[in-house]
Amino acid sequence: MKTLPRVETARHFINGEFTDAAGGGSFPTLNPATNQPITSVAAGTVEDIDRAVRAARAAFDHGPWPRMAPAERARALLRIAEGIDARVEEIARLECLDTGIPCSQIRHGQIPRAAENFRFFAQMATTVPNETFPVEGSFLNYTIRVPAGVAGLITPWNTPFMLETWKVAPCLAAGCVCILKPAEWAPLSAHLLAQIIQEADLPPGVFNVVHGYGESAGAPLVAHPGVQLISFTGETTTGREIMRNGAATLKRYSMELGGKSPVIVFADADLERALDATIAGVFTLNGERCTANSRLLVDRRIADDFTHRLIDRVARLAVGDPMDPATEVGPLIHPEHWDRVTGYIDAGLAEGAHLATGGRRPAHIPQGNYLEPAVFTSVRNEMRIAQEEIFGPVLVAIPFTDEAEALRLANDVRYGLAAYLWTGDVSRAHRLAQALEAGMVWTNSQNVRDLRTPFGGMKQSGIGREGGYYSFEFYMEYKTIHVATGTHRIPKMGKGDAPRASDFRKLNNG
Repeated sequence: MKTLPRVETARHFINGEFTDAAGGGSFPTLNPATNQPITSVAAGTVEDIDRAVRAARAAFDHGPWPRMAPAERARALLRIAEGIDARVEEIARLECLDTGIPCSQIRHGQIPRAAENFRFFAQMATTVPNETFPVEGSFLNYTIRVPAGVAGLITPWNTPFMLETWKVAPCLAAGCVCILKPAEWAPLSAHLLAQIIQEADLPPGVFNVVHGYGESAGAPLVAHPGVQLISFTGETTTGREIMRNGAATLKRYSMELGGKSPVIVFADADLERALDATIAGVFTLNGERCTANSRLLVDRRIADDFTHRLIDRVARLAVGDPMDPATEVGPLIHPEHWDRVTGYIDAGLAEGAHLATGGRRPAHIPQGNYLEPAVFTSVRNEMRIAQEEIFGPVLVAIPFTDEAEALRLANDVRYGLAAYLWTGDVSRAHRLAQALEAGMVWTNSQNVRDLRTPFGGMKQSGIGREGGYYSFEFYMEYKTIHVATGTHRIPKMGKGDAPRASDFRKLNNG
């Protein structure tokens, strides 16, 4: 794939139309391979957010979208999926240009998954489960689910297009409407998503995009009283600030936050497959992956051999132009992030860890945000590089002696998003999987998603779950309807009749 010759300005998409920022402001988005500007992006402010929320509120309160039959909404989502399929190459080139993620990983992984997100939730929309609770001869009680309202969707800069669809698809399937605030470091594919949704002919105001920085666009979105829901993927510290900012209006939150996920390799595992999965799990997507297995906990009996083979493989990873199909690791997203990741390299060395390979700018690539994939050994679990989310191509290796120590090391972090376990002992596999403090555990597997299952973490890795019907727990409200089918007794207060104790036992005391 070749760099696009020209990239149009990324504008807001509000009430079905593309528009400039209310104040006329813009900012550049950079090519991580060169740090040269790609194009300009509309800089959203409180005025743009308010305009988008008013459009979304009108679409929700008075428009057809929340009132459509689920099958009709599903057909609209399928049109969006078809629009993605028709523009795969364009989306992949733009995403690669804007993020630095290797084109092969974008083209063959992230974009097909984005289309699948819409297809999957189109099917889910028509099968939302309801329940009935009949009381023989007295009541028919039943629950229905209704759209919850206007959602603010705040997405990260790693694999932005796919993660935007991961939020937008269930939101729209549930009958909600939304304002998408893309990450300012990788905003371009959101502009393409808006074009595709515009072509799919959804009612105006159902889907809106406001670009901008967190302080000037994200914070007003979170604080706006016209927004009921905030779905956020990003850093834990930002998640805390979002919760504070939205507290006054009692927002409902879904948050997928940071991670420091372990991969635990026992001596009885299929070591070749475990090695492949360990490398892929932390070095694909340039290491900028929330579920990256960034801590290798390896059985001491095989630690020397396994880490030696690992280091040899990592040292031979192809680092280079993300547009080159042969590239395995591209540049980091932004100069500030390069500084952050290399700061952790320096911190690891200062704490006494051994940098076995990588961790420096490749000598043959003098410009851009390139970093050689790094492996640290001689790591103690209390070191910063073993405790804090680096979000880059950095792996730390720590040996363990037995199962108890492996479990203690794995759980001894503030995060609990994912964990990976490699063993030939099926009893141990189940035992440890249930004891690991992680929202998701893959056993003898790399990260393979089943979209029906709940995605999310424990501890400081997030709040709530996404995926399958679990997404609808966030985007839909329960409503319970009680229908009297008989003539149950109602207390006749004020008429002089003595009440019965049973009258009041049956009354709701809420």
